[in-house]
Amino acid sequence: MALVSVANLILSFGDRRILDGVNLTLEAGQHVGMVGRNGCGKSTLLKLIAQRGDLKPDSGHVQLARGIQAGYLTQDPDLNLDNTLREEAGTALAELDELHKEIDKISHDMAEATGNELDRMLKRYEQLEVRMHALGGYATDHLIDQILHGLGLTDDVFNVKVRDLSGGQKGRLALGKLLLTHPDVLLLDEPTNHLDIAGRQWLEGFLATYTGAVLMVSHDRWMLDRVVTKIYEMEEGRLVEYPGNYQKYRELRAERALAMRRAFDKQQTSIKQEQAFIARYKTGQRAKQARGREKRLDRFKRDDAMERPIEFNTMKLRFNIGPRSSDNVIITNELAVNYETRKLFSDLSITIKRGDTIGIIGPNGAGKSTVIRCMLGEQEPTAGDTKLGSQVNVGHYKQTHEHLNLSLTVMEYLRPITTNQLEQEARDLAGAFLFSGDDQDKQLGVLSGGERSRAVLAGLVAGGHNLLVLDEPTNHLDIPSTERLEEALCRFCEPATNYGINKSPEGTLIIISHDRMLLDNLAKQLLVFDGEGGVKHFLGTYSDYIKLQGADAVVKDDTEQSDQKAKKTKAAATKAPPKPEKKKDGKAKKQPRKKSKYSHMSQSKLDAMIEKTEAKLAELDTQLADPDVYQDHKKFSALHDEREKAQAELTPLEAEWTRRADEQ
Repeated sequence: MALVSVANLILSFGDRRILDGVNLTLEAGQHVGMVGRNGCGKSTLLKLIAQRGDLKPDSGHVQLARGIQAGYLTQDPDLNLDNTLREEAGTALAELDELHKEIDKISHDMAEATGNELDRMLKRYEQLEVRMHALGGYATDHLIDQILHGLGLTDDVFNVKVRDLSGGQKGRLALGKLLLTHPDVLLLDEPTNHLDIAGRQWLEGFLATYTGAVLMVSHDRWMLDRVVTKIYEMEEGRLVEYPGNYQKYRELRAERALAMRRAFDKQQTSIKQEQAFIARYKTGQRAKQARGREKRLDRFKRDDAMERPIEFNTMKLRFNIGPRSSDNVIITNELAVNYETRKLFSDLSITIKRGDTIGIIGPNGAGKSTVIRCMLGEQEPTAGDTKLGSQVNVGHYKQTHEHLNLSLTVMEYLRPITTNQLEQEARDLAGAFLFSGDDQDKQLGVLSGGERSRAVLAGLVAGGHNLLVLDEPTNHLDIPSTERLEEALCRFCEPATNYGINKSPEGTLIIISHDRMLLDNLAKQLLVFDGEGGVKHFLGTYSDYIKLQGADAVVKDDTEQSDQKAKKTKAAATKAPPKPEKKKDGKAKKQPRKKSKYSHMSQSKLDAMIEKTEAKLAELDTQLADPDVYQDHKKFSALHDEREKAQAELTPLEAEWTRRADEQ
C-alpha cells in the first residue's frame, strides 16, 4: 500500500527550476534514502511531502494515504523555549495523554451501557488501545528517558530550559520528540547532524526495527548502507531510483552512467557520419538524397536525440605535501586535562609516526578537540607534556572556523597561501573548489557552511603541509565532495616513494569525525575517548573496533609503538617484454599475429558479423540508458549480461579483422 505518492511535481524559485517532474512512491514499512548535492532540492521536496507552511508546487500533486500520520524533522526545529528539555519532550506524547483520558472515560461509561451502545463503546475502546500501545502504552516516562538517553541527552540536562540548550542539544531534542510520536511515515532531513557516533548507532538500531515507513535525506553513508532498501538521487530536479543500500547504489549508478555514456557516444558517432555524408553529397548527383537525410537528421536531433549525460563538477583535490618530516611527528607523555572538578582525559602517552593515520572518536564533549590543541601546543595541559617533531608543517582544519578573518574574500584568503601569491593562481585554486565568477569575490562571512568549508580545504590543499589535523571536515559537505576529500586524503597518506622524479614525502593524518565510513576508509589506528576520563589507543580500523567492542581493546603504549613499524610492500618488478626481432636493415620485424577461429571466414562475412554485433550493442546501450528499464533491476541486469556477451563476441571478430589488415 502506497502511503505517499508524488506525481509530476514541478517547483521553481524565480527563473530557477528546483523540481522538474518529480515522481516518488513510499510504501508501508519501506525505508528509503534520498541523496544529492547540497542545494539540489531534497529538503524542499520533504517540505512539500510534509505539507508544512505555505510552500506549494507549481504543478503536480502530493498525496498521503487517508488516515496516516506523517512526522517531519526539519533542520530548524520549532520548540517551546520556556519548557525544560524533559517537559518539551513530554509534549510529544500529548496525544497519548488524551488517549489515556478517553480510555478511562469509556471504561467508566461502559459500566452503565447496554445493547448497541455497549458494542459501540467496546469497538471504540479497542481502537484506542491499539493506538495507545503503538505510542508506548502506559510506560511513558520510561519511553521518554529511553529515547532521550539513546540520542545522547543525559539526566543532567533534563531540567535545563530549552532556550539554554546548545544547537546540537535542540536538534537531538527535536528528533527525540518526533520518534516519540511514532508516526506512520517518518520524514527525516539530516537526522544525524548533531549526533555523535553512539547516537548514530542508537538511531540506526531504532530505524532498523521501525515498522513505519521512512524517507530520509542524509549524508551518512554508513547509515544509508544499513537502514535503507532503496535510494532516490536528486539529479537536475528529477529523482532517479536505485534499488538497494548505498553501496549498491554506487555500483548501479556507475553502471548506468557507463551505459548512458556509451549510448550517447554511439549516437554522436552516427550523427557525425550522417553530417559527413550530407556535407560530401550536398551538391552533385546525390544532392536530393543528401537533402532528405539532412531533414531526417534535423527531426532526429529535435525529437529523439539523447541529452549529454550529466557530469557534475566536483572539487579537484590533491594535497601538496611539504618537505619530509621527522620520523616522530608528535610525542605525548602522560597527557591530562581537567576542567575544574571534571576530568576530560588522563595518562595519554602516544608517539605518532610519520605516515600514521589516526582517527579520534568519542562522545561530544569528551575532549577530542582539546587533545588536538594540546598536541599542537595551542593549549596547556593540566599534566604531562607534548612535543612536536622537527620539520613538521601543520595544516589544522578547525570545526568552528573561528580563526578565519570573515571580512576577507575567497580570493584574498587564498592568495597568500598559493606558491607565488599571484591573483590568477588564487583564482585558479578557487575555481578548482567550485568557486566561479563573482563567488570568488564574496566575503567568507556571507558564505554558507559548505562553501566556507570548501574555501578552508582549498587553503589546506595549497599549504604544503606534511601533517593534516582535521576536526569534523565533512560536516557541511555533500556526499560527492566527501568522497573526493576521502580519495585525496588516501593519496596524501600513501607510503613515500624514494626513487626518481616521483620521490614524494609521506603525509601524516589525524582526523576527528563522526563519519564512520570516512574513518573506516582512512584511519588505521584510533584514539577512543569514553567520555568518563578514559582514552584508549586502538590498533586497527573502525570496523575492527566494532567487532572487538565486546572484547578487550588492543592498547599499545609508546614503547610498543616505537618497536613496531609498518611494513612497506614493494611493487613486484614486472618483466620487460621481449624485444622485437630486427630485420637486416635495423628496423623492427613485425611479429605475426596468431590466427583465430574466424580465420577461415570470408572478408564479407566477417564484416557482416561485426556490423550485426555492433548494431546489437548499440540497441542494448539505448535500452540500458532508459530510466524505466533501469528502475527494473532484474531487467537491467539481464540486459547488462546480454551486452557483456555481445561485447565478448565482438572482441575476437575485431581482432581477426585487425590481423588481416596488418598482413596486407
